[in-house]
Amino acid sequence: MTTTPTSAPGTTTAKQRTNTLSPPTSPPRSGSTTTPTQRSRHSTPTRSHFTRRHNSSSQHGGDNNNTRLTMPSLSSHQNTPSSNNSSSSSTFHPKLIISQIIALQCFYYAILGFIFQINHVIFATSITMDRIFTSKYLDVWSATGWIDNSAVLTSSVAGAFLLAIIVEKSKKCLDFSVTLFFLHILISAMYGGLPKTWDWWIVHLMGMMIMILLGEYLCSRVEMMDIPLLVL
Repeated sequence: MTTTPTSAPGTTTAKQRTNTLSPPTSPPRSGSTTTPTQRSRHSTPTRSHFTRRHNSSSQHGGDNNNTRLTMPSLSSHQNTPSSNNSSSSSTFHPKLIISQIIALQCFYYAILGFIFQINHVIFATSITMDRIFTSKYLDVWSATGWIDNSAVLTSSVAGAFLLAIIVEKSKKCLDFSVTLFFLHILISAMYGGLPKTWDWWIVHLMGMMIMILLGEYLCSRVEMMDIPLLVL
């Protein structure tokens, strides 16, 4: 019969010494410990992280692009009044229009007087201001009256060429032609009274129509001409 040796009271064995020397190990906490797979998940970003970042960056970039695109529109709206003012000021020049009216009126009378000079040489007609500003010599029903009638109509044809040279705009031919004959009526009324014969009105209305239509055609041809380039 075997007996196990028992230690005497107050003495310690080797196994008990090792247990007392080693520090006590605390049980692992459930929230603080991480496994290797969990570490790898936290350390390496997944594809979902990249997609979320890309979507967020694209959204921010889209907002920036929208703001960039809207800024010029605001500036364009702010600049519209100034552009309208500049365009209106560039299209309306009172001094230029008045000078064109005076030039057209003077050249018209100069051409009409030159034609009366030719009639004086060819038909031996008298040279007087009454042929320009009165209705004494205008007659539709006589051959001698057509001498002065043809002079007025010829000067209207020449006035169409003056429109192409001085005005150069087809849309302005009507205004300048009506202005020319309106001033001619005023000057004639101040010179010898308002013309009271139908012959005078018929001849001058025919001349005004010729000047308007032919002037618009010539001015349109001028507008369609190629702009010559400067050769250096």
